[in-house]
Amino acid sequence: MQISTSLRLTVLALALGLGGCAVGPAYERPAALPAGPVPASYKGVNAPLPGWAPAAPADALERGPWWQLFNDPELDRLSRQVETANQNIAVAVANYAQARSIVAQQRASLFPVVSLGAGGDRAGGGSGDTNRGAASAYRLQIGASWEPDVFGRLRTAVDAAEASAQASAADLASVRLAALGELAINYFSLRQTDAQIGMLTATIEGYERVLQITSNRFAAGVSARSDVLQAQTQLATARSDALGLARSRAELEHAIAVLVGQSPSSFALASTPWQVVVPAVPVGVPSTLLQRRPDIAAAERDVAVANANIGIARSAYFPTFGLSASYGNNTSRVGDLFSLSNAAWSFGLSAAQTLFNAGATRASVEGAEARQQATVANYRQVVLTAFADVENGLAATRVLEQQQQLRVEAAEAAGLVEQQILNRYQAGQVSYTEVVQAQVTALNARRQLVQVQADRQTAAVALIQALGGGWTDADVNNTPAIVN
Repeated sequence: MQISTSLRLTVLALALGLGGCAVGPAYERPAALPAGPVPASYKGVNAPLPGWAPAAPADALERGPWWQLFNDPELDRLSRQVETANQNIAVAVANYAQARSIVAQQRASLFPVVSLGAGGDRAGGGSGDTNRGAASAYRLQIGASWEPDVFGRLRTAVDAAEASAQASAADLASVRLAALGELAINYFSLRQTDAQIGMLTATIEGYERVLQITSNRFAAGVSARSDVLQAQTQLATARSDALGLARSRAELEHAIAVLVGQSPSSFALASTPWQVVVPAVPVGVPSTLLQRRPDIAAAERDVAVANANIGIARSAYFPTFGLSASYGNNTSRVGDLFSLSNAAWSFGLSAAQTLFNAGATRASVEGAEARQQATVANYRQVVLTAFADVENGLAATRVLEQQQQLRVEAAEAAGLVEQQILNRYQAGQVSYTEVVQAQVTALNARRQLVQVQADRQTAAVALIQALGGGWTDADVNNTPAIVN
């Protein structure tokens, strides 16, 4: 097969000489904040932190099993189930796999398409002998077509697909982090509910004893009937509160079942002692946040996709080229299909250029540029929200620690008052109304102490999520921690 020298030189000039052209703008990662540099430290950290480094998405960084910091074997077991059985994570995994397949499809467009065709038919005519005038025809042909990426449109499309796949990977990390965080919060809420149920159970037993004492005093004519009625009211109210807690526990148990991919009807968590462990969370520096938050990485990758789409839109200003070639044989006998004497070949070069479309190309480019500006603004908004999440977590951690100390003092004092008032009532020195008030105050103080303990754990989980959910031992050793 002979191809003219001039044609080959023309193809070579188009494929190589113009192949270095690119229509898209070079991508530059946008500034993380709309105004000013990234701060060197968080406001919620008292000690100054080291300087910050240039930000870069690091959504592929290993995220350790942060839930193990709470030293709860049951939480560890449930977290492993979430990672393997949670359906939201399964959806994100499938979305990522789909994004990777799109990258493979886009890369395939850079290469020629080769096809092989074969066929045969027999035709004839006349009303008599059906074989009279019949003829056979057989075909065997191999062909190829290729669109040279003269102006970089296909390469830009591959870049866009790769950035989109990276964003999908970051979305997967975000979904996993959200599912594990939701599990931890629900789990600690359930353990808090168990603690309150145990507290109310003991309180109800105490109320029953007080009711018996009051009834005996009323029978002896020492106390009024109103004391008995108040004791009965207080006991019934406590029993009602215990039923409400049982309902809350059931709802939390069902929510955990869904997170671990099990049917709520077949899932149960036994009541176990609550280990109130609040780990010290190393916060690092703000630039680290830009590297560890998967939602920030996803937003930055969206900017890269939008930037590539500008180039794809601009490529419509330039012509497209196509190369095609075929080699084959048409014969009336199968044996001659591979005969060189009957072979025929063809080679073609095509070009297409839009001359007029009423400004549609310009509108497409402007739309792509506007989309890129929107993704930049969204990226910066995600960064701002992330910084606010961390500052909120630091503030909550500090305040809740102080609140717990005060709640401990309040619960101890209220318990002493309750016992003293009850002793004085039995001695006939105070009315039963004072007993009721002291008991209510003591119970509320104990329940508020349990609540603030749970709040500290959930605040730690929220801070871990705000920081991206995971760090190494070096992070713990080399960065200031929130001391609890």
